[in-house]
Amino acid sequence: MRMSTKAQYAVRAMVNLNLYSEGSPVSLRDISLRESISLTYLEQLFVKLRRGQIVKSVRGPGGGYLLARPAKEIQVDEIIDSVEESLVPVACMDQKHGCVCDDHCVTHNVWHGLGEKIRDFLASITLEELTQEARNKFNEAKGKN
Repeated sequence: MRMSTKAQYAVRAMVNLNLYSEGSPVSLRDISLRESISLTYLEQLFVKLRRGQIVKSVRGPGGGYLLARPAKEIQVDEIIDSVEESLVPVACMDQKHGCVCDDHCVTHNVWHGLGEKIRDFLASITLEELTQEARNKFNEAKGKN
């Protein structure tokens, strides 16, 4: 199973936003340059993140984005849910399309259990924890130079 680039880029962008905001809005252009993610792609992601109430936008000169609430209250699964349609491990678990095997699917419980484990794992990680890990890596890299 692979996470989409939407999920990967959204989480990376959110860590970057949290690292650099320090209470002030951060422009998508700055995140784009630091993370090497297309600005138009980031714009699309941040529309979804705003709708998901993960970020809020600030208009005007010096505008950009801020976290909608403290990073310690934002879990990784929320970020992914905001930009993805689903976090299920197999297509047949998607509620929109459903399983064609219905009641006689012998593997349904396996996929359902896997999906729950993935969701529980992602829900156990906060944006603050990821940001702290990024700070630590940055400081380690700085110390080696």
